[in-house]
Amino acid sequence: MSADTWDPDRYHRFREQRARPFRDLLALARPCPGGRLLDLGCGSGELTAEAAATLGAAETIGLDASPAMLETAAAVEAPGVRFELGDLARPEAPGRWDVVLANASLQWVPDHDDVLADWRARLAPGGQLAVQVPANPDHPSHLAITEVLHSEPFFSLLDGAPPPDPLLSVRSPEHYAELLWRLGAQDQVVRLQVYGMEMPDVGAVADWTSGTALNRVRAVLDDEQFAEFDRRYRDLLATELGDASPYFYAFKRILMWARFP
Repeated sequence: MSADTWDPDRYHRFREQRARPFRDLLALARPCPGGRLLDLGCGSGELTAEAAATLGAAETIGLDASPAMLETAAAVEAPGVRFELGDLARPEAPGRWDVVLANASLQWVPDHDDVLADWRARLAPGGQLAVQVPANPDHPSHLAITEVLHSEPFFSLLDGAPPPDPLLSVRSPEHYAELLWRLGAQDQVVRLQVYGMEMPDVGAVADWTSGTALNRVRAVLDDEQFAEFDRRYRDLLATELGDASPYFYAFKRILMWARFP
């Protein structure tokens, strides 16, 4: 994205729901007492600190591309933990790492095979990869974004090239399992998990995507244009999902963990 459209307050509206897959991913990882942890896409930092404490890391770097998120992360105080601005696809983090963690961040970069190969190459002997990625581009919450972007006036405003859904870069669980094996994984777990979230109504689904998926739209529209987009997106989502109250949001995610020699 061309601009920093991340808003920690908006993202944290569903703090507990977003933390559930992170904690499931963390449960797959093995402790690394006194080791080094690299968290790629650390966001506002509190989960980075939790990972460092749970795994027993002595040194932890949380890396993120959003200055707004890192400003919030700066208030997180935890032994051996620091935060830096950087590109998670090609992080400037020297040395070898005992754990490379990426929670709900891999989807923001393309070429997952190359990126995961790069992360694996940064591991110390016996190191671990722990990655969680959303896998629901086929849900109306995402399809409706694309549909509105391809309608007028937005299609013309964006010169016929609306930003694509980054979730289209996400591969199948079996693809990631095969890739981890090719990269030399000694042990691995890859699973597709559905996180059922009870929302008060369909409008809350739009509030959820407002904290993440809609950031790519904010980056290319001005405030007035985005307000109109948001109105039309919410109307279309209500048409697609109905007026259920509460609404059960079935959210698919891929969790993968691997240990390497």
